[in-house]
Amino acid sequence: MKIQITDVFLRDGLQDEPVIVSTENKLKIAEATVHAGIRRLEVASFVNPSRVPQMADAAKIIAGLAAAPSVSYTALALNGKGITRAVEASVKEIQVVASASQAHSNANAGTKIEAALASLAAEVAKHPGVSFFAGISTAFTCPFEGEISPAHLLTLVRAFKAMGISDIGLADTLGTTAPQRLMDSVKYVQDAEPDLTYYLHLHNAHGQALETVTLAINAGITRFDAALGGYGGCPFAPGAAGNLSTGELVHYLHQTGHETGIDEIALAEATEMARRVVAESPVLQHEASLKN
Repeated sequence: MKIQITDVFLRDGLQDEPVIVSTENKLKIAEATVHAGIRRLEVASFVNPSRVPQMADAAKIIAGLAAAPSVSYTALALNGKGITRAVEASVKEIQVVASASQAHSNANAGTKIEAALASLAAEVAKHPGVSFFAGISTAFTCPFEGEISPAHLLTLVRAFKAMGISDIGLADTLGTTAPQRLMDSVKYVQDAEPDLTYYLHLHNAHGQALETVTLAINAGITRFDAALGGYGGCPFAPGAAGNLSTGELVHYLHQTGHETGIDEIALAEATEMARRVVAESPVLQHEASLKN
């Protein structure tokens, strides 16, 4: 089976790192990732740079990316203002994200779920020529509220469906959800809204993300997010683990007979570049002051 992987290192991978990676180095990592055969990259988020300074150069990243055949560069927005900025930066595919828990929505988006969804819906409607897809954070487990019920998750899915969005990602933001419980929620949503396309965004706190991948493929899901080197985490979700490693995922998929179109050697080189760049990048000013 052909499995599509979206590498999210440049967005999710860097947003929780206490360093600022230069635009130039981000673009080099994007080029190396594409060279490895990855055809879908999440490269930035259009969020408040005072809250997530690692993403302050989002528009510059979009402008500097090298066009490549059949490669999609996506960016994330949490509200209408973020969508406007992404559209102005000429992003062709925008992921609109809301949290499944009120507490995480307040921490991450600075507003209640209902207000976040309304802001997104109003702006999505203004841009019929843009391709939107959705992501639901804390879809299964919230660091503040605990387990998210499948029925509640379905209300978020249907809110995005009402916006005309049919491509929806479900995120295990903490990476702690037991694989079978996670898939029980996925099945509940799939059964209720079978005509939508679902993908999974998996963090990997307990080393169980690959088990979840196997169960998900058996359930018909063929797209997964992962990050070079397993970097990542949510600054506004205490305890959030790093993402499922792209290299580990690709190797596992190849070993289990699936196709990805990704060269493992070139991917390892891109991963090493990412590690080196993070290690050598300057520490965020407020992080440095905390250490003094």
